[in-house]
Amino acid sequence: MTKSIRSVVLLGALFLCTTANAETLLVSKLHWLTGCWVSENGETGSGELWTSPAGGTIFGVGRTIKRGKTVEHEFLQIREQSDGDLVLTAAPSGQAIATFKAIKLTNNEVVFENLEHDFPQRVAYRLDNPSRLIGRIEGTRNNKPAVIEFPLSKVNCDTGAAKQ
Repeated sequence: MTKSIRSVVLLGALFLCTTANAETLLVSKLHWLTGCWVSENGETGSGELWTSPAGGTIFGVGRTIKRGKTVEHEFLQIREQSDGDLVLTAAPSGQAIATFKAIKLTNNEVVFENLEHDFPQRVAYRLDNPSRLIGRIEGTRNNKPAVIEFPLSKVNCDTGAAKQ
C-alpha cells in the first residue's frame, strides 16, 4: 500500500471513530431516562421502560392499563442521525408512526418537536429527581392549546419496587 493510500485509509478510520464517539456521546446524555417507570396516576402495569444508551440509540416501550387490560401501547426510539439531529420516533397503537426532532437537550430534560404532526406537536421528558420523571405532550388539539403530563416513578425492573 502506498503512503498516500495508507494516509487516506487512516484518516477515514479516524473520521469513522470520531463520528461514532460523537453519536454515542450525544445519546448518552439521556442516560437518566434508562429504566422502568410506572405511572403515578395510572393502573398497575401502566408506564414506560427505557433501555440504556448504546450504539447511538435508546429504545422505549410504554403501555396504559385500564380496568386490568392494556388499552394503549407505544414503541419508541431515540436516535442520533448522521446529520447530528437527535430524533424520537414514536409508533403508538392505532396511529401512524411519527418522528420528532430534538429542540432542547440538557442534563435532565429533552424536548422533541414536529409542528406538522396533528397531536402532539411536542414530546418532552424531564427528570424531577432520580426517582421521578415527567413525560409531557403538548400542542394544538381542535384548534386549542393542549398539554398532558405523565408523572412517572422509577421502580426496580425485576420486582416493581420503588427505587430509593
